[in-house]
Amino acid sequence: MSAATKDERLALRLTSDQKATITAAADVLGRSVTDFAIQTTVERANEVLADQRVFHVPAARREEFERLLDAPVTPNRGLTELFAKPSVFKTR
Repeated sequence: MSAATKDERLALRLTSDQKATITAAADVLGRSVTDFAIQTTVERANEVLADQRVFHVPAARREEFERLLDAPVTPNRGLTELFAKPSVFKTR
């Protein structure tokens, strides 16, 4: 597997304490500051994004949620009227 071409840059301004902490952590792991910063930043970004897509629900609440999803659809006049209108997302 070939490595992706790194053709983007990310410039950061930080305090000397922040840089010292990052440098110390990279040293502990035997990594360069750049490699450490990229890895930890991407990992944290993925966590943040996953938090917006995945949510955990206690079993009792999940069962109630599934029951509501499986229940027959109740007609909703407002939605019926809305879906009868042309979509604003379709190109003309």
